[in-house]
Amino acid sequence: MSVLHTLTQQLWCPWLLGGFLLTGLVYSLGSGFFSLFHARLWLRTTLGSLFHPAETKKGGGLSSLQALATALASTMGTGSIAGVAAALCLGGPGAVFWMWVSALLGMMTSCGEKLLSVRYQQPTPGGGRQGGPMFYLRYGVSSPLLAAWFALACLPATLAGGGMVQAGSIAASLHGAFGWPPLAIGLGTAAAAGLILAGGLGRIARVSQALVPAMALLYLGGGTLVLLLRWQQVPQALSLIFRCALTPQAALGGGLGWTAAEALHHGVARGVFTNEAGLGTSAMAHGAAVVDHPARQGMWGIFEVFFATLLTCTLTALVILVGGVYQPEAVFSQLRQDTLPDWALGVPLTARSFCAVLGETGAWIVWISLLLFAFSSILGWSYYGEQGLRYLTGGDHLRPLYRAVFLGCVILGACGSSQGLWQLVDLCNALMAIPNLLALLLLAPQALRLLRQWVRQQNAPV
Repeated sequence: MSVLHTLTQQLWCPWLLGGFLLTGLVYSLGSGFFSLFHARLWLRTTLGSLFHPAETKKGGGLSSLQALATALASTMGTGSIAGVAAALCLGGPGAVFWMWVSALLGMMTSCGEKLLSVRYQQPTPGGGRQGGPMFYLRYGVSSPLLAAWFALACLPATLAGGGMVQAGSIAASLHGAFGWPPLAIGLGTAAAAGLILAGGLGRIARVSQALVPAMALLYLGGGTLVLLLRWQQVPQALSLIFRCALTPQAALGGGLGWTAAEALHHGVARGVFTNEAGLGTSAMAHGAAVVDHPARQGMWGIFEVFFATLLTCTLTALVILVGGVYQPEAVFSQLRQDTLPDWALGVPLTARSFCAVLGETGAWIVWISLLLFAFSSILGWSYYGEQGLRYLTGGDHLRPLYRAVFLGCVILGACGSSQGLWQLVDLCNALMAIPNLLALLLLAPQALRLLRQWVRQQNAPV
């Protein structure tokens, strides 16, 4: 594990962390901070469209809403519950601040990814549409080598982050709640996922379109209730986040505290894992959408980051900070002595924080939300893996083998510990991000030009 930790640290700090922030800054500056100053336009294009009649799809692709649901099915996984808790323990409250920064910049990164995915989308063997970093790397950047690099890195990323981590969180939740054996949980999860995957992208999109609103309403509703009941402590929690980010060593008193590098690393890394802006994975779901202009799908990319990180992850962080279970000083001391208990990382910490305010009802909200989040994430990530494999092999003849391996990883993830997997997930994310960020920077002029063109069509000069 020490070798994996060292390799991950060398990849992420400081160059890759800077790469995510730089890419978001380039797109934000180039668009005049479109996500902030034209929030009304992208909200009208996304949320506003939900009140209009359903889109008519042509060519076998997905509607924008189906593409968003499929993407959110992966982004709103355990990162929204377990990942935030891990960031608070490993990077301190200041990590939340850097999660916000990465998300604010990542909104435009995500916009560029989705726009380029539709711009360079290609027909699938079955008559639908496909897009993603592989295609804008190959046809936009003219680099088949980097396209293959991304696809190769995507495969282990889906197995580790999409299969093992999500299944591990499901098993931890159900085992803690009912005492069910992890192997049985893994087998049941794999069987249910296998039935849905057998129906292809269409079935995944339909299931995601049903699951995402339900799980969002349940979790956000429960978290909002916690904050309303502890509203007097919310300002203190927000103050702690800023103090630990800006003056980390002094924030806890006595010169003790997480370093700025630790807060930056874990905040950005967890933010990237929860919204996937810069990784390029969710762009593969959006690349299957049928829209009148690539920039329209970019609006859904902005909304995706806003919803997954700025809304859902912020709510999780505030619940943990006001719940009273998480004590920064004690966590810091235990972390430095390598005596941090298992419940202090991931889902158990979030569940205990909900329970501290809502009692057993809080535990049920977290457990049910986790099941929905993690299971839907398994579906989304399996699709990304199949897309990467299809690009590498030129067809779907190895898809049954990939699905068998993926479902096997789901079973293994349910039976193993999730603590070490986060490091593996960070490593896989880094390997995907390198070629994708390079492509986004090289294609930024083209993407921003398309965005300005679409905005002019909407009679909203930028």
